[in-house]
Amino acid sequence: MPSSILLIEDNSADVDLIRRMLEKVDAGIRITVARDGAEALETIDNWGSESPAPEVILLDLKLPKVSGLEVLKHLKSNPRTKSLPVVVLTSSNELKDIQEAYQIGANSYILKAIDFDNFSQAISLIHRYWCTLNIHPE
Repeated sequence: MPSSILLIEDNSADVDLIRRMLEKVDAGIRITVARDGAEALETIDNWGSESPAPEVILLDLKLPKVSGLEVLKHLKSNPRTKSLPVVVLTSSNELKDIQEAYQIGANSYILKAIDFDNFSQAISLIHRYWCTLNIHPE
């Protein structure tokens, strides 16, 4: 079964870059993109037998309509999605954002790198860990 990721990101350039990097390490990967917090909540609420939950969620914090922290609260307060791993992938290095994300239940907090090579390596490592090495509950 191919790897599956939900990417919640409003920046089109970041979406394209992350998609290319993930497809480079896993040609069969299924990537669902939500471009704002409201679209993310709708996507999450529609998961079921026809649209299964992903192995990992990559979540930007600075989203239009509904913030990334609100999306994270929704995920972690719902018994159906509580155990899904959420990697915050954001440009915010504000201590309050980092602390709040972990308090709500983020599994990891990674800063978007300005340097292409570092960012590419980070995306590859995220995929390797969460989609290859990590054991997921059924």
